[in-house]
Amino acid sequence: MKFDTKVVRAGITPDPTTGSILPPIYETATYVLDEVGRDKGFDYTRSSNPTRQILEDNLAAIESGQYAISFASGMSAVDAALKLLSAGDHLICGDDVYGGVTRHLDNVLSRYGLATTYVNSVNPDEVRDAITPKTRMIWIETPTNPLLKITDMEAMVGIAREHDVLLAVDSTFATPVFLRPLEFGADIVMHSTTKYLSGHNQIIGGVLVTNRKELFDQMKFIQKTIGAVSSPFDCWLNLSGLKTLHLRMKRHEESALQIARFLESHDKVAWVLYPGLPSHPQHDLAKTQMSGFSGMIAFELNGGVEAGRQLMNNVRLCGLAESLGSVETMITHPATMTHADVPAEDRRKRGLGDGLVRLSVGIEDVEDIIQDLEQGLTQA
Repeated sequence: MKFDTKVVRAGITPDPTTGSILPPIYETATYVLDEVGRDKGFDYTRSSNPTRQILEDNLAAIESGQYAISFASGMSAVDAALKLLSAGDHLICGDDVYGGVTRHLDNVLSRYGLATTYVNSVNPDEVRDAITPKTRMIWIETPTNPLLKITDMEAMVGIAREHDVLLAVDSTFATPVFLRPLEFGADIVMHSTTKYLSGHNQIIGGVLVTNRKELFDQMKFIQKTIGAVSSPFDCWLNLSGLKTLHLRMKRHEESALQIARFLESHDKVAWVLYPGLPSHPQHDLAKTQMSGFSGMIAFELNGGVEAGRQLMNNVRLCGLAESLGSVETMITHPATMTHADVPAEDRRKRGLGDGLVRLSVGIEDVEDIIQDLEQGLTQA
């Protein structure tokens, strides 16, 4: 089955009871057993649910995985993966990751004895040098949030195998359309399904995908124990959004490249980061390991933070919003929004300036998006 067909059909069959082409929403908490010790595969929705199972089968298939676990949010999926670690363990984390991950590591898990070292994952030597006898996991994003750094998957897999540590990859920005880390040998892939995988700003969700049964069993146990499960209705909405994932991602990419070129040529823009531009520092690597460049752009204006504020306050089509990966174009100021909890000094050390603008390109007509940015830039 080709990838585009998997997106639409994998794990999904007509309902055997009615013939419905869409999976039913099994909005139930519990299930009646046939007899003591014998059920029909489900007993309590915190443990499993038929609608959620269909979503998990579909997500596993399109990510080239054997097992998937659907969570109530991207952060609950992150938490379950990190709970594979124990007090005293050491984690290596990319230095440019979603601010919620940094917040969780620094303010929550550190209190339970988990040590974290942040590294620039673009540099494999920096990752390798951070390995200690207590290192148990490497956590990376590629492309990263918000600076769109590209990490060499083959190099990371090699380091993880050499030192017998887990490699977990947040692939939210790339989606399975453009990158499938399990095919490189990663142990765990995480997605915030809130973003591109649902694509319509309707749900909050997350997923973990793996090919390793022992990891699946551990993370599934953590999910069941904590109860951070996605609701049947959210799963159904996610399945509906997924059916157009491959079509949406191609539109996101096509428009993002045009907009990135427009921004790069604008006299009010200091610099632009988009993996599809030859000017991107890891453009060649992105071309090698990804089949496309997705729809995220980062840029900074010549006027700094005040110019950025003026732009974001004056756009009309682009929504000033924290999220990303939806059919609507959204513009974000990471320093005060998505990464506000990261200390300012740490942000600046990582290259995340106060004037940075992050643009999630939607699927509207690209000329309308460019026109909106142009009129916003005139105010900046």
